[in-house]
Amino acid sequence: MTGVVLFDDAAARRFEPFALTRPCGELRAGVLLGRERWAVVTGAPVSGYVASAHLSDFAEFDAPSCLMGGTLPAGTLLANARFAPALAALPRGSAWRSGGQVVAVRLARALDISALADGAWSLDALLDEAAPTTAIEGWWLEHPWDLLRHLPAMLGGDIAALAPAVSRASLEGHVVLGANDVVLEQGSRVEPFVVFDASAGPILVRAGATVAAFTRLVGPCAIGRDTQVLGGKVATASIGEMCRVHGELSTSIFIGHANKGHDGFVGHSVLGRWTNLGAATVTSNLKNTYGNVQTWTPGGDRDTGLQFLGTLLGDHAKTAIGTRLMTGTVVGAGANVVSDGLPAKVIPPFAWGDDTYRLDKFLEVAARVMARRHVTMGDRERVHLTRVHGARWSIPR
Repeated sequence: MTGVVLFDDAAARRFEPFALTRPCGELRAGVLLGRERWAVVTGAPVSGYVASAHLSDFAEFDAPSCLMGGTLPAGTLLANARFAPALAALPRGSAWRSGGQVVAVRLARALDISALADGAWSLDALLDEAAPTTAIEGWWLEHPWDLLRHLPAMLGGDIAALAPAVSRASLEGHVVLGANDVVLEQGSRVEPFVVFDASAGPILVRAGATVAAFTRLVGPCAIGRDTQVLGGKVATASIGEMCRVHGELSTSIFIGHANKGHDGFVGHSVLGRWTNLGAATVTSNLKNTYGNVQTWTPGGDRDTGLQFLGTLLGDHAKTAIGTRLMTGTVVGAGANVVSDGLPAKVIPPFAWGDDTYRLDKFLEVAARVMARRHVTMGDRERVHLTRVHGARWSIPR
């Protein structure tokens, strides 16, 4: 297989709660998915992933497959999936570096994929000692919360880079504050009484998106294709395609096909695909002490270095009405958050309250949820979700 291949190294494989169900390149980094960023800078689509074995049947829309065997031929551009390149053409070269680390290499000879199987290999090991490296701009994602740490800068740069290619609709009749760019793509629909506050950054509304009356969009902010923003304040957010958003949202990412259809504050959070927040779900994103937020990782609790961090919700996670999520909460894929009081800060995958979500019921509901967005669960996706359903986290007590 030739072209661009993204490599999930050992760090990327610990990006829970997302690494259980998707490769790192299928996370939204700024306006685009990680693999879409690499497609922009290289001018070629990503043709495959080298990732964890449990992702062998990962299948989602136009995502490439995970490669579990064979060889990568000479000429393949192998890139670290944890690096989000700035959206500028990749300069000529055979190896690229950022922040003192190798970002990507053009393979000089065929490489057995099994050498990358455990994620321990560093791309530095593929460099010839005398080979020059070319510096490029972008952002390293050391942890999943770095998607939020770098979100304002990514959004500002991304919208500026993407805007020249967008066929724009008129802003006539709309209220625009601030001097930054507001880009409404042809085919988007913006009702009267929407305020675009571009004082702190640009705003992008993609084709098919609807922004309802009495919404305030605060830049930098990107609204994805066919997403509905149904009122409230949405600030410094990257909303993927086919989402529903209502109420107050700040410094957050929706990978895509996620629902926050009701009132309730969500801040500094990442929502996986097919998540649904029940009415009046609220995330805390700031400790009463105003100190750094600690959160769970597969290697134990960790100081994030962030003063603001809400909740990381895995794919297919759901919350009950009135759910209150504490600062730095992690909700595993497929979990249903049901609690009479404050839920735990770490909720394992496929939890149903204190019990386990039965596989047959989970698949039945997941297929029903997807059908509401006119998406049919395929055989490979069913196999994939069945495989990861048995996973459990080791949660320090």
